[in-house]
Amino acid sequence: MKDFKNFINGEFVGTASGKTFENRNPVDNSVIGMVHEAGEPEVAAAVAAAKAAMKGPWGKMTQAARIEMLNRVADRINERFEEFLDAECKDTGKPRKIASHIDIPRGAANFKAFSETLANHPTEAFKLDTPDGQGALNYGHRKPKGVVAVISPWNLPLLLMTFKVGPALACGNAVVVKPSEETPATATLLGEVMNECGVPAGVYNVVHGFGGDSAGAFLTAHPDVDAITFTGETRTGEIIMRAASVGLRNISMECGGKNPGIVFADCDMDKAIEGTMRSAFVNCGQVCLGTERVYVERPIFEEFVQRLKEGVEKLKLGRPEDADVDFGPLVSQEHKEKVLSYYRTAVEEGANVVIGGGIPDMGEELNSGAWVEPTIWTGLADDSRTVNEEIFGPCCHIRPFDTEEEVIELANDTDYGLAATVWTENTSRATRVAESMDVGLVWVNSWFLRDLRTAFGGAKQSGIGREGGVHGLEFYTELKNVCIKL
Repeated sequence: MKDFKNFINGEFVGTASGKTFENRNPVDNSVIGMVHEAGEPEVAAAVAAAKAAMKGPWGKMTQAARIEMLNRVADRINERFEEFLDAECKDTGKPRKIASHIDIPRGAANFKAFSETLANHPTEAFKLDTPDGQGALNYGHRKPKGVVAVISPWNLPLLLMTFKVGPALACGNAVVVKPSEETPATATLLGEVMNECGVPAGVYNVVHGFGGDSAGAFLTAHPDVDAITFTGETRTGEIIMRAASVGLRNISMECGGKNPGIVFADCDMDKAIEGTMRSAFVNCGQVCLGTERVYVERPIFEEFVQRLKEGVEKLKLGRPEDADVDFGPLVSQEHKEKVLSYYRTAVEEGANVVIGGGIPDMGEELNSGAWVEPTIWTGLADDSRTVNEEIFGPCCHIRPFDTEEEVIELANDTDYGLAATVWTENTSRATRVAESMDVGLVWVNSWFLRDLRTAFGGAKQSGIGREGGVHGLEFYTELKNVCIKL
């Protein structure tokens, strides 16, 4: 069994309390190892180490040297690709062919992408006329925020953690990462990489644990944390906002979603089916940007439902290491029970279960895992819980619509506003509908394409702020104006 310790000031350490908890493989519910739960002393030590690093070699390092070091981190992740892949798949249960294509490469790329953005982004400068005719020069100067708390989720552990750690470090901050208690492995392994690449002690720290009365609460409440970036449930985001309000600390949040997919009759049906299959079912539906509400123009509704059903029937469930497997378990037994509760609720609300809705028989060796069937419903009322609440599982509800105006209203009728997809071959319609969506990100005839230079974040209860590219600079740096009288 593995021992997942906290990584503080360049060293792996246990906890003063001696508290540990199990890390289980969701494929078969076997124990991977024990995780050391950080208490207040460990969190305080991690924050102190990060604060000290800002005054040490890291704070004095040139931007060029810092970028070179982070590029080495990216390269080292790729050199240890198989170790990161194995850790990620054991933590999440996701197929290796998916994690090897998305999670690990993007996790590494996040360091280089944001370093390059920073290196090539200028600050503003203005010449101001003054009454004496001599003028004044104004220029912008960015400095690191300081100590950044990174609260990262379990669905894409390495990718979404480094999406925050990459720009935070590139901007010269130090970080304390609190990974999900469900997926501690890759954040811990990254500590080894940081040491191998010569990243100064205290720049990257990891504290393991839970939210309330544990590492998460202790970290977000710590007065020496200058900013908090979070990905996870809206309810947890609200708790973090309350903690951050003490001291008026900066926050950036990407929270829940109930994302709509809109399919017009003039779509390329093959593209729409393939894209909706991925957006609803990849990673066992555990993608914040995934589609749970599908609206299909009535002339093609029946065909679309039938073809999506046929696509689901072809999905192969199994162990991550099997090359032909494309569907794994949910992340935990707890999450399995949550998703199954919605499967039961959908039936109680009158859903027509097109396919799925239960637990698959995976055989004696795997039946103890967190497996659920990929599921499609039709026939639910627009005000049903299943249609309105985020499930975060491999499921979607499909509803017909008749007009563009109707479907825009249906798609926007939610407390969330993270992402949407639009499927149509009419460019004018695509533009109109995309601009009418109350979301942070709209894909047209695609899904999950990400240019790391673009803004990323949600609207309404799906988030606050934008990260990605130069937009991350606004969160990870403090911009001051320097005015020099000439």
